[in-house]
Amino acid sequence: MDRFTSWMRRAAALALLAALLPGLALAQTHRMRLQTVVPASADEFKLLQEFSKRMEAMTNGRLKIEVLADGAVVGTAETLDAVDKGLVEAGFAWTHYWTGKHPAATLFGSPSAGSGVGMDQMAWLSWFFHGGGRDLYREMWDQHLKMNVVGFMVQSVGPEALGWFKEPIKSVEDLKKRRFRTPPGIPGAIYKEMGVPAVFLPGGEIIPSAERGVLDGAEWCCPVTDIAYGFQRAFKHYYLQGLHQNVVNADIYINKNFWNKLPKDVQAIFETAAMASLMDTMAYRIRANTLALIELKTKHGVQAHDTPQDYFTAYTAAAKKVYAETASKNAFFKKVLDSQTAFAKDTVPYWLSIQKLNTSVAEAHLKGGK
Repeated sequence: MDRFTSWMRRAAALALLAALLPGLALAQTHRMRLQTVVPASADEFKLLQEFSKRMEAMTNGRLKIEVLADGAVVGTAETLDAVDKGLVEAGFAWTHYWTGKHPAATLFGSPSAGSGVGMDQMAWLSWFFHGGGRDLYREMWDQHLKMNVVGFMVQSVGPEALGWFKEPIKSVEDLKKRRFRTPPGIPGAIYKEMGVPAVFLPGGEIIPSAERGVLDGAEWCCPVTDIAYGFQRAFKHYYLQGLHQNVVNADIYINKNFWNKLPKDVQAIFETAAMASLMDTMAYRIRANTLALIELKTKHGVQAHDTPQDYFTAYTAAAKKVYAETASKNAFFKKVLDSQTAFAKDTVPYWLSIQKLNTSVAEAHLKGGK
């Protein structure tokens, strides 16, 4: 073989390789371990598995997400730090879990009483995507939490129930006489401001404590989750409307170094899939909670009640006071709260009028159109 022929073959091989490289780059598989703060039996875990399947299909296998149960790599409290350090590529939790790192986290993960300005789950999402909330969320991660993390809202959980009680409650005064398990942080602080003897216990300790008589009442989530935990064993009175977590959002946190290595189109697909997941999880919970509540009432003798009306004004007033005190001590908390307040000034009255229509059509149906 002469030198010219040899050179031509090498050139042809190089040309073929160059032509294949873009395709090879596109076919590269990125593997993400997603450490959650929930057990594998939880609905949130199963919904994340569905999210993982969609991502793999939409990226043609270029992003594979392995959903891990709580404790698989680290425990709940270490999840965010593990993502920050790159010990795992991603984590899943509710952002209010990190209120100890910054108080504004509660305004994104669990803004009690709609941040004290009347927002429900849908109005809050409107603020997040179209009222400046998403930019503030990113600012929290980058400038205030200072974590090497990119965050995405993926699951709508709210509204959650007020909770479970051994005996009926007819007023806020009745609630003040109950030893009541509440969430930690600001939601619990608001109950204490109301004069409710609020205590915090981890999920696994709630039912045993109630059975020993340590608790008179407790909250956790909503029918589909509460029935799985077995609240119906210790309590028989269930109040469905609560304000401590009427808006609840769960997030995926991705290590920023890992995120930056993903192709731009995969990033865009992930962000769009996260938005779609918010709608999917909201729709899922309406049906799942309905079926769980039917089972609680028909198979377990649970009585479902409407929450006393004076609860709503009392909790909102206490929330406004706690939020104002927190805002006076933290500038970024105030910045987020001010944004939500300005948004709600115009949006909440409009959305309330539309909700009256939704309520009216449901009531007309239930009354038989009479």
